[in-house]
Amino acid sequence: MSWFKEIVSNKKKTLAKRSEGLLTALAKSCVYAWGNTEELDKILQDSLNMLPYCDLIYAVDRQGKLISSNIEAHKKDSTLRGRILSGRPYMEKTLPYKGFTMSPVYISTHNGKSCITVMQSVTDEDKVLGFIAADFDVEKLPVDKTIKQAETKWQQYKGDPAIRGTLFLQERVLSAMDKQLDNVTEIIKEMMMHHGIFHCKIHYSSSRVSFWSMENPYDYHIHMLDDLVNPERCLAYPRQEYPAIAKVPQKEIEAVMDMFKALRNMDETVYLRSASFNIVNGIVGLTFSCDGSHYMNYREFLEWDLKKWFGHSDEKAVKN
Repeated sequence: MSWFKEIVSNKKKTLAKRSEGLLTALAKSCVYAWGNTEELDKILQDSLNMLPYCDLIYAVDRQGKLISSNIEAHKKDSTLRGRILSGRPYMEKTLPYKGFTMSPVYISTHNGKSCITVMQSVTDEDKVLGFIAADFDVEKLPVDKTIKQAETKWQQYKGDPAIRGTLFLQERVLSAMDKQLDNVTEIIKEMMMHHGIFHCKIHYSSSRVSFWSMENPYDYHIHMLDDLVNPERCLAYPRQEYPAIAKVPQKEIEAVMDMFKALRNMDETVYLRSASFNIVNGIVGLTFSCDGSHYMNYREFLEWDLKKWFGHSDEKAVKN
């Protein structure tokens, strides 16, 4: 499971764990008051402080009509009683004719914020009377800080079909960076190993590099080839200790950069157009002349040889 999906799943599971039992008990309390609007409002109002992160609670009948007031922490709004809610996301696909369910995230018409609605059926023996609905502002839901981003496995993304369709009609044109590729590769190694650059993106075809520095991680600087090969770059990027938070051992930077160079030189039709490398999270990004992109952990990247990328091996490309 990706980090993104794990976070989403965790938040939903946590919300269900904290609310399902309380809503089940609340639904039982509402059975005897179901035909008495004022009594129903009072029960809902008293229960709201027992539901962490709940912004709004209300009751609807089987047809989706609001039969209670809208109950919030410090107020209730009775003016909307009788409104039909059948078009709401939680009524269209997730209506629980029995039991508990949770809606997808949607924009609340009540406050315009991203919201999840959990619903619990209210049943008298086997008869479903209606539903208790509780709205939760997703921005307030707690995050499990123990969840960490999993190591990135190889992922491939196809690019522009127009570029792929004409791939074999084109041939690599030597860029200004290509003509100084050995020197450029050594400079980037030096910058990442000794000058605080934790992330770089190299545009081989357009002869430019973007640097993200540990001193200012929220910004980046684009350098054309003249800046990059200028020895005075060290005035802009003074020497620094290798960052302790880096996942990539210092010595592996050389291997990654040398492989970038090999992929750039490997073939005149299918070749590396741009590459990125982040020593903090260890992710390598590659975009080829076919406009296809790949993302993977640096260890997996270094385990692949040129044959796996191009179907044949060429030691000369690695050395040149």
